[in-house]
Amino acid sequence: MTRVLLVNPVDKTQISSRLGVKAPPLGLMYLASSLEKNAFSVKIVDANLRNMESTEVAGAAKSEKPDIVGLYAPTATIKTAIQCVNEIKRAVPDCFTIIGGPHASSLPVETLRMSSALDSVCIGEGERTIVEIAELFSRRDSADWLANVDGIAYRKRSLGDDGIRMTQPRAFIEDLDSLPFPARHLVPFSEYKVLSKNSSIGNMITSRGCTFSCSYCSSSHLMGGMFRARTPSNVVDEIEELKLRYGVQTIEFIDDNFVLNKKRAMEIAQEIKSRGLDIDFLASSRVDTISRELLGALKKAGLSTIYYGVESGSQRVLNLMHKGIELQKAEDAIKAAKEKDVKTLASFIIGYPGESVEEMRRTIDFAVALDPDYAQFSVLTPYPGTPIYEELKKSDLIATQDWDRYTALEPVIRYEKLGLSAKAVSRMLRNAYIRFYLRPGYLLHRADMIRTIFHTIMSGYILPALQRKSAGGWYRSFIHPRRSDELAPCR
Repeated sequence: MTRVLLVNPVDKTQISSRLGVKAPPLGLMYLASSLEKNAFSVKIVDANLRNMESTEVAGAAKSEKPDIVGLYAPTATIKTAIQCVNEIKRAVPDCFTIIGGPHASSLPVETLRMSSALDSVCIGEGERTIVEIAELFSRRDSADWLANVDGIAYRKRSLGDDGIRMTQPRAFIEDLDSLPFPARHLVPFSEYKVLSKNSSIGNMITSRGCTFSCSYCSSSHLMGGMFRARTPSNVVDEIEELKLRYGVQTIEFIDDNFVLNKKRAMEIAQEIKSRGLDIDFLASSRVDTISRELLGALKKAGLSTIYYGVESGSQRVLNLMHKGIELQKAEDAIKAAKEKDVKTLASFIIGYPGESVEEMRRTIDFAVALDPDYAQFSVLTPYPGTPIYEELKKSDLIATQDWDRYTALEPVIRYEKLGLSAKAVSRMLRNAYIRFYLRPGYLLHRADMIRTIFHTIMSGYILPALQRKSAGGWYRSFIHPRRSDELAPCR
C-alpha cells in the first residue's frame, strides 16, 4: 500500500512567531481525509506546531518511510518548504515529493526550479490530484507515469533537472459535499494555540471560488471565478462533529465570502438553531453583500464577529483595486453589525501602487471614524497569482523575490519609482496601528483589549523601536487568526 506523509512546514512569519498563532493545517487535513477515503495510509507532521527544523522533519520522514511526501506552502513559507524537501530527499531518497498551495500553484515551474529534489507541484485543488498520484505511484508503469495526471507540473527525470512538464488544468470540484470532512484525528487537535494559550480552533471552509476580481487577491485565479458551496446540512454536520467530537465552542469560517449566497447563509443559521447547537462563530463578508436581516439571523445562530474587507478610505484607490464597493457601503455594513451587536473586524491596505501619502492618511482616518472593534492594516503585497503581481512585474516595480519577506508586513515594491519610499509606507503602517489602537476612547471602552495590545506592543508590532522591527498587521490575532498570506479572504 502506498504510504503518504503530509507536512506543514514551520511558518516563521512575524505574525505567527510573535503572537503564538498555531492553527490546524486545514488543507492538509482535507488531503488526508481524501486519501483515507481511498484506503491509503496517511500521516500528518505539523512542523509548525512543533517548531521543527527541516532536519527534524526529515528525521520524522525517515522513521515513517513514506512513498509520497506532500507539503503545503504559501509564499512566505515556500523557502522553508523547499529546505524540508531537500532534507527529506536525503533521508528518504526514493520518496516522491510534491508541494501544493497558492505559491506553487501560481509559479509551478519556478517552484520546481528551486530544488532538484522536488518532483512535482500540485496546481489548484489537491484532493483528487493527491489520490490519483497515490494510485499511480505503486504501478509507475512507464517513465512518464505522471503525464496523464491533470493539474500538476513535474520533472521528467530522464530529461534532467530542466525536463519540466505541465499537464492540463484540473477541473474544479463542483460537488464539495462529496469531500470527506478534514482528518482532524491525524493531528493533536487539542494542542493548537492562539497567543500561546490553549484555545479550541475550529476553522472550517464552506465554499470555494470568488466571483469578484480584486487586483490584490489570487482567490478567483486559484479557486475559480464561480462560487461553489457546500449545502447547509453538510456544513452543519461538520459543525456538529467539531462540537461533539472535538469540544470546539468557537468556529471560524475562512471562506472568501461566507454570505455571498444570502439564502444559503440564512439556511445555515436556521439549521444551527434547529439542531440546538450552542456555538460561537466568526464569518467574513464584503461590505456590499450583507444585510441587517441576515446579520440578525446569523447573530441568533451564534455569530460573534464579522470580518469586512474595507481596504481603503479613498474611493479612487478602491477603484484602482477593482474592489467594486463604495465607501458608504462600508459605513452601512459597520453600522448594521453594531446594531445587531455583532463585533466587527475591518481590514485595510496601505501602500497600493498609485496611492498618495494623503490617501493613506485618509484610510487611517476612515478606519478611526468607522470605529470597528478591531482593525487589520497591512502593506500591499503583490503575491504571485494576483493581477497586481503581473502588473508590477511587467513594470519592474517588484523590489525583491525573497519570498520570506512577503509577509504583508513590509514593503516589497519599488516605491521610489512611484514617488514614495518604502520607509514612508512602513511609517504609515506603524501610524495606523498607533492611531487606531492607542486612542484613549478605544482603550477606555475596550478594556478587554489592553492585555493583547500590550502584548503586541512588546512584540514589536506597534513600536518597532523596541526590537527594531517594522510594525505589522495582526490578522485576526484578537480572535482566531489565519496565516498572514495570500489566502486571506478577498472581501
